[in-house]
Amino acid sequence: MALIADGRRGADARAWLTVALAAAAWVAAYRGVRPFWDWVVFDLVGLDAATRLGHAVHFFFYDVAKILLLLVGIIFVVTVLRSFLSVERTRALLGGRRTGVATVLAALLGVATPFCTCSVVPAFLGFTAAGVPLAATMAFLIASPMVDVVALTLLYGLFGAPFAALYVAAGLTLAVAAGTLLGRLRLERYVEPFVFEVQVPKGYDPAVGLRWRDRFRLGLDEVGSIVRRVWPFLLLGIGLGAGVHGWVPDEFFARVAGPENPLAVPVAVLLGAPLYTSIVGMVPLAAALQAKGLAIGTVLAFMMASVALSLPGLVLLRRVLRVPLLATFVAIVAAGIVAVGLLFNAVL
Repeated sequence: MALIADGRRGADARAWLTVALAAAAWVAAYRGVRPFWDWVVFDLVGLDAATRLGHAVHFFFYDVAKILLLLVGIIFVVTVLRSFLSVERTRALLGGRRTGVATVLAALLGVATPFCTCSVVPAFLGFTAAGVPLAATMAFLIASPMVDVVALTLLYGLFGAPFAALYVAAGLTLAVAAGTLLGRLRLERYVEPFVFEVQVPKGYDPAVGLRWRDRFRLGLDEVGSIVRRVWPFLLLGIGLGAGVHGWVPDEFFARVAGPENPLAVPVAVLLGAPLYTSIVGMVPLAAALQAKGLAIGTVLAFMMASVALSLPGLVLLRRVLRVPLLATFVAIVAAGIVAVGLLFNAVL
């Protein structure tokens, strides 16, 4: 037994050493990413930084490299931390609590346990089966894809801390307010009946008994899984952002969604909802829009609508929600996003 214990400790020590070396390499790469692409685009290729083409090409490659590095680092760290909090523990934390407390906790947990739109139905089934109130379940489903830690990291890297903090505060407030209102409307009768028949499985908790090397392996696997899943959205978002930076005139945005247009925020919501991409793809596009002079509230509304009201997510939700509840959900969330955008445009 002593030999087994020594072997496990040795494996953990080697895992820690590998992670430390990888972290040092990551820091060096992140610090050198801008000088490297400056050299490649402007010196090696010979594009002029003052031209639209040079600016757009540099924007695309620099942002792709920077965001990929951020994704790799933050996904690994978050996954290791999340390995201490399983889905079963999350459900147990929320189930049986008072509705108001559960709703706030659910929104906060959405930040730590991000779900993509493909996980909407399983998450809804699991929470409902665990006795989580509808208000808390809806708050979680709003906050989870919209205000996750990966989004926060990207927002911080591209916009800075103030914008990232504003986005998180707005997203959590919207999730709690919308979830609370949906709960008070007593719309449980519009949840598909089979949802309440699902039973939470009793069994092994995967977060118990993991060693550090196991948690690090989970982090590495999750990096590969998420990057493979989001890279098309990432390239699309950055490509659109590069196009906006280089060729779309400022006058277009000033006319369609600028501060002089009183309908700028509703227009941003209408444009964002069908333009489905992940929050990873929306962040660089939003950065390009803000650089063109769009007000911060309009940019926030555009980002929130594209994630919280995405068409694939709504189609999946239709499997567990009947049309009256789904329509009410869309109306409340859309109104909340518009209110958030108008508020931030008025005060900032």
